Amino acid sequence: MGLTKRIIPCIDVDLDDDGNAAVYTGVNFENLEYTGDPVEMAREYNEAGADEFVFLDITASAEGRETMLDVVESVADEVFIPLTVGGGIRTVDDIAETLRAGADKVSITTGALENPQLIDDGARAFGSQCIVISIDARRRFDDEGEHYVDVDGESCWFECTKSGGREGTGIDVVEWAREAEQRGAGELFVNSIDRDGTKDGYDLALTSAVTEAVSTPVIASSGCGEPGDMYDVFTDADADAALAASIFHFGEYTIQETKEALADRGLAIRQ
Repeated sequence: MGLTKRIIPCIDVDLDDDGNAAVYTGVNFENLEYTGDPVEMAREYNEAGADEFVFLDITASAEGRETMLDVVESVADEVFIPLTVGGGIRTVDDIAETLRAGADKVSITTGALENPQLIDDGARAFGSQCIVISIDARRRFDDEGEHYVDVDGESCWFECTKSGGREGTGIDVVEWAREAEQRGAGELFVNSIDRDGTKDGYDLALTSAVTEAVSTPVIASSGCGEPGDMYDVFTDADADAALAASIFHFGEYTIQETKEALADRGLAIRQ
């Protein structure tokens, strides 16, 4: 386990019917419901003591459009903690524009799967610390994978998806994590489609499969329902950071309450 664990709120941003940026929350990457204004939520999380903040434009890749950089600029004006921005990043120029808009790091999913050289080029141009490779993983119970784990008595592997989880790739998550690390990724952002929005806890099997395969810091995402779930993913799956959305967005727990609960159980948490 690392020395200090990070607690990171995340907002999933899309355009509403009027073309304005809005935060949405869903389950299994579907059934999205309006949750709030991205700039206001960024301000609130900055003041609440979040260690970092993640802004994901959740339909940019699927719709083939660029990230909403004007909104990123407004969010960056409100947060004074590391800001990661993802969605629709396909080229080195996209990375540069996103960083100029105020991001400290970029999160890349589809663009890296379709062009792995983007990881090398991005790390070379801006430093590995700027390049976060996001993995949208789903379980598959067939014989087409490379690395299998036992989940509730069944053998499964994890497949990388793209375009916001809409398309399978046939690529094994563990192999992709290793390749991304070798190409220069500074962090790996591991999302479980199966646990997204369920509040049933992180996918410990998925997170462990990645942390055991790489030395690059791993951010666990999807499924957090309470601080105890973060404790589990830190201690049982060796994640370096835990990302959550719903429990914070809807006021079930504050950042400070979460940090205190984890510190009370002996974890080194940033205060």
